[in-house]
Amino acid sequence: MTLACYACDPAQSRGRHYPQAPAPTRSEYQRDRDRIVHSTAFRRLVYKTQVFVNHEGDLFRTRLTHSLEVAQLGRSVARSLQLNEDLVEAIALAHDLGHTPFGHAGQDALNDCMRTFGGFEHNLQSLRVVDHLEERYPQFDGLNLSFETREGILKHCSRSHAQALALKEPGGVSQRFLDGTQPSLEAQLCNLADEIAYNAHDIDDGVRSGLITLEQLEDVPLFDDFRREALAEYPLLQDAAQGRRLLYEATRRMLTAQVYDVINATTAALRAAAPTSVDAVRQLPPLLQFGPAMRLQSQALKTFLLHQLYRHPQVMQTMDQAQRIVHELFSAYLEQPQEMGEGFMARAQAARDAVDARSSGARVVADYIAGMTDRFAAREHERLTGVKLL
Repeated sequence: MTLACYACDPAQSRGRHYPQAPAPTRSEYQRDRDRIVHSTAFRRLVYKTQVFVNHEGDLFRTRLTHSLEVAQLGRSVARSLQLNEDLVEAIALAHDLGHTPFGHAGQDALNDCMRTFGGFEHNLQSLRVVDHLEERYPQFDGLNLSFETREGILKHCSRSHAQALALKEPGGVSQRFLDGTQPSLEAQLCNLADEIAYNAHDIDDGVRSGLITLEQLEDVPLFDDFRREALAEYPLLQDAAQGRRLLYEATRRMLTAQVYDVINATTAALRAAAPTSVDAVRQLPPLLQFGPAMRLQSQALKTFLLHQLYRHPQVMQTMDQAQRIVHELFSAYLEQPQEMGEGFMARAQAARDAVDARSSGARVVADYIAGMTDRFAAREHERLTGVKLL
């Protein structure tokens, strides 16, 4: 496939922290993707929750299935826009590697625990995973990914964390959070594909769980327009026994419409801005986008899911228990680092000699908890406290 002039070309990559000879049969971004897929953190995603805790059902999305869906959507759009599909896939598969157990509830709890020690951001943690925490190579820590993949992984970053990263890597992946520039179009695409995938599969999981209904979704134009369209074409779907097929068909049409809207809106933005290189893209406002109408409809869907699913009493009860698990694990490991795995226990002991020993030790604990799966965190909490919560 021919790449557009504004796409990331692996031959022009800004490279890796540790130079390595090119692979004979793979591009730099294909190599990144393969390293991510073979990483320990990637395998753990299968037991990390999206909305529902892992044990609540075998068919609900996990961080792994979500990452695969983001990659599929991203590649579809990338091909139409002549962007680098391999880079999009690598970013998509890695973007949640740093997520805590128990979804956003776990992240909020760990951030609260780390408030006096620099806080916790899951995007920054994903970068820590690929830069430092994976231990697969004799020459270096981390996966030694290319700049462009690492840049896409760091979707959000506070200014204070960006400044700290810039001290270690001047002009590196955090620089855009300091100077207001943009990442590559491939990175921008993954951000939007993440949002599209999230909304669609949370509708599916929400209805499957019984926490939201197709009747409630009639108040969401982005979904209901396609529900009515599906019913008009397939009247048999009005049968209550066909509710699952109706949900799938409406969701499929909604996804298709969003993908084509992104392609059309971004094509128009690219035509107007006429960037001639990746560097030119970085100096422009975001170009990967929904059209205005679709953006409003997408936001309305997100608001619906927030109030009807994410804040549903049943979900909130589980998430309250999950946050208690994270808080109590953090306290236990901070006071008893020997209870962590052998490698982390050694890191915690080494942290005692650091100038900021307490902060360094807390970061080791945060790294350990963030790497846990839902079920391991629940088991560890029960082992350390004698209380079974989930």
